Amino acid sequence: MHHHGHFGGGPWARRRGFMRPFPAREELIERLESYQRDLEQELANLDDVLRHLRGSGGEAPQEG
Repeated sequence: MHHHGHFGGGPWARRRGFMRPFPAREELIERLESYQRDLEQELANLDDVLRHLRGSGGEAPQEG
């Protein structure tokens, strides 16, 4: 089965351990969900830092 280049490489793929041959669908879903959780945690950490830095004024807008 031939895979087009846009999914087979790129910096994000190498960072996340996606190597050829292309992983099975279930493995790909698992890896992408894990990557999504990592990104969500990084975003939460960033939000905490921003709240801390803005905290002295208490004017940080709260997002849902």
